[in-house]
Amino acid sequence: MPAKVVILEDEPDINEACEYSLAREGYKVWSETDGRRGLDLVRQTTPDLLVLDLMLPSLDGTEICRQIKSDPVLKGTCIIMVSAKSDETDILVGLGLGADDYVTKPFKTRELLARVQAVLRRGRLRDESDPEVIRCDRLVIDALRHEVTVDGVPVRLTATEFRLLRFLASNPGRVFSRNQLLNHVIGDHAIVIDRNIDVHIRSIRRKLAGSRALIDTIRGVGYRFTPQA
Repeated sequence: MPAKVVILEDEPDINEACEYSLAREGYKVWSETDGRRGLDLVRQTTPDLLVLDLMLPSLDGTEICRQIKSDPVLKGTCIIMVSAKSDETDILVGLGLGADDYVTKPFKTRELLARVQAVLRRGRLRDESDPEVIRCDRLVIDALRHEVTVDGVPVRLTATEFRLLRFLASNPGRVFSRNQLLNHVIGDHAIVIDRNIDVHIRSIRRKLAGSRALIDTIRGVGYRFTPQA
């Protein structure tokens, strides 16, 4: 059964090009240029993945993302945010709301296709049956519940942030390059942009401010998870 994709993009040319390219790859695709109508479309179709522009008329992408992630039926929807904004603050806002990936305009349709494939692929590979629980001081990473807590208080991570933190915490003291993290956590078919990993790491650090566990930057190499006594 083909994956279902909804595109919410206010620029008709981009909308049409993305819809055509995704449909040609075998995806079942719907599209809309208005925010409120787009949210209704998402509720009607319950897609596997949403390509979501931040700047939409009537209801912006951030609010749509909030509503989707708070909806019990839709919260598992993968989201790739799209915007002309390239400022890191905007990227962090999008990822913090639960987006799985982020692309900035202008982009090539083949880049979007690769990102869609990668996000859907890692969603399918999500191992919900793994009972492993990683404990580090006040930090607990529960793979079975897909949950992270600090002092028993849940920490809201995106799906990508959870996989990244769990992978690093499963290999304490080991240094991984950005490319290794991209391949392990995002997938072999992702467009390799080092900055994406950097943004995810910064977001995780901010959210885990109450934990003594550290994700160290190894200059010129990558990142390392260091438990603190």
